[in-house]
Amino acid sequence: MLTALFFYLFAIVLIGAAVMVVSAKNPVHAVLYLILAFFNAAGLFVLLGAEFLAMILVVVYVGAVMVLFLFVVMMLDVNFAELRAGVLKILPIGLVVGLLLLFELLFVVGAWVTAPTLVNDAPAPPPAEVSNTKALGQLLYTDYVYLFEAAGLILLVAMIGAIVLTLHHRRDVKRQNIADQVARSPETAVEVVQVETGRGLQ
Repeated sequence: MLTALFFYLFAIVLIGAAVMVVSAKNPVHAVLYLILAFFNAAGLFVLLGAEFLAMILVVVYVGAVMVLFLFVVMMLDVNFAELRAGVLKILPIGLVVGLLLLFELLFVVGAWVTAPTLVNDAPAPPPAEVSNTKALGQLLYTDYVYLFEAAGLILLVAMIGAIVLTLHHRRDVKRQNIADQVARSPETAVEVVQVETGRGLQ
């Protein structure tokens, strides 16, 4: 009874926080709601017996990624009014992508309902012999190793995109030019000055 109560509590708060993430007008508030959603998802993982996933969700996503997002959103000078003005232009594409994702989710749920023996009757090791961390590692690095590497590539693309968004070229700031540095010769890089004894450079 107590487990079911906590499950519904975490689930309701998680759904509410997720709705507020996409509906909040202030991007900083959206990031804070996302942190709340991550905490409640970690609570659901604890109820499922996946303590390792819950701790990773709190330490990595809340402790590092969300704090980084918060600072990026606060420091990044994004013109949100201009972004909202262009929503109507890309609305048909967004609707097509949304319908495609909805179709995929319905397909997955239908496969789960119509063929429960393929999912629910899969052999599982006894919980006393295999820990959470070991079972997760065996799945990630054996059955889902290619998907794991694809997720790494997606994170790499996201990191490059964040760098491109925050990299502003200003004319009044002197930047490093590696090509010019490599092309320098000793004649242009070093100047030998003969200083007379008892006199300094003027």
